[in-house]
Amino acid sequence: MTEPVVTRFAPSPTGFLHIGGGRTALFNWLYARRFGGKMLLRIEDTDRERSTEPAIAAIIDGLQWLGLDWEGEPIFQFARAARHAEVARQMLAEGKAYECFATAQELTDMRELARSEKRPPRYDGRWRDRPAADIEAARAAGLKPVIRLKAPQDGETIVEDRVQGRVVFPNKDLDDTVLLRSDGTPTYMLAVVVDDHDMDVTHIVRGDDHLTNAARQTHIYQAMGWRVPVMAHIPLIHGSDGAKLSKRHGALGVDAYRALGYLPAALRNYLVRLGWSAGDKETFTTEEMIDAFDLPQIGRSPARFDFAKLENINGLYMRAMPDADLLAALLDTLPHLEHGAALAAKLDDGLRAKLLAAMPGLKERAKTLVELLDGARYLYADRPLPLEPKAKELLDGGGRAHLVALLPRLEALGDWNAAASESVVRAYSEEVGAKLGSVAQPLRAALTGRTTSPGVFDVLETLGREESLARLRDQTKD
Repeated sequence: MTEPVVTRFAPSPTGFLHIGGGRTALFNWLYARRFGGKMLLRIEDTDRERSTEPAIAAIIDGLQWLGLDWEGEPIFQFARAARHAEVARQMLAEGKAYECFATAQELTDMRELARSEKRPPRYDGRWRDRPAADIEAARAAGLKPVIRLKAPQDGETIVEDRVQGRVVFPNKDLDDTVLLRSDGTPTYMLAVVVDDHDMDVTHIVRGDDHLTNAARQTHIYQAMGWRVPVMAHIPLIHGSDGAKLSKRHGALGVDAYRALGYLPAALRNYLVRLGWSAGDKETFTTEEMIDAFDLPQIGRSPARFDFAKLENINGLYMRAMPDADLLAALLDTLPHLEHGAALAAKLDDGLRAKLLAAMPGLKERAKTLVELLDGARYLYADRPLPLEPKAKELLDGGGRAHLVALLPRLEALGDWNAAASESVVRAYSEEVGAKLGSVAQPLRAALTGRTTSPGVFDVLETLGREESLARLRDQTKD
């Protein structure tokens, strides 16, 4: 690279940070870091009716949670409207743009005629080279013009895209883009070009739904004599069935994935593999992603979102995390998790210690923080412990008799640890000729209210003597 790489993520604050937007931000962030550059954040808030402060806050919060930082303060596009208009008027003064007084009805008639002739609807350029007298007459009649770019009419516009390859657009299919509306406000097409130029953006990485925009924006760059940034248009994300991504596929805000219990590192890993590959490698540290990432490795076909694969990757990350770090991640996420308030209300040093002690067994059975929280519920549940139907059926079906026989033996136990309790239960099982599982399962049901949990002897140790015995007594009362 001969100059510093500058990328940008430019979301529209009309809603949450979509998962596809999260991936676009990630690709921009990785590319900038891969080549020692920087990523900028631009909030494209020119749609004043739909842009909201909560949406802006959600976008920034989502990026921060994903661990994607940017250089400097966010840039707000609407605040730069005067600069955008200045550029349009400069092109007008230089003869590279013109005033168009076509009425709304005329534009409607153009579109309807094009449809009837089975042509794409295009502005027909009727005001492109009109004499000054016509312009003055239109102005005298009270008509307010838009400013349109004088786009090339012959030849081709070529976009050398780093993902899509060489893309050729016949200029006859690209009409004269509106730069400034009749009320003097700039269009998105103009604002994006001016902002990217003024922000010294070298690489534009965005969804391939902007590919046609790339040709139109190239015309604006050329009219101003500005260098065109390198373009990379990435395919959109589809559902697992190949259809356009919808909420049932996973088209949620990034904040929803936090509430579903995914770790930001795991989500980053999953998103980077949606359309990008580095051999057969599936899991990456952040440093490995940065070292390996490049634009030509992005495929041209839409990536497919698969919740099962995301869960598997998240489970791998959870199991690989040190127990203390995973506990910290769980506790930090509690405000966003359903039922998280129940744990937060009871959290003290004692419960924190129990959670940490139980973490090795808990994380083996969980793929999300939601499942981890659910699995840990037995540690802070109120007594008498509510029993799930299968656990109640197990105790009512004869398991309670084993508890009655075991209780005094456990009460007499000297050292309260997993090995000691296992020894007592095994000895009892051998005495009565029962399989260990047929004794351990009722014990688990009484201690956790469930038929699945971490190892039952680890549960006894983690709960401690007093709480364990109290729960067993609750279930052996007449």
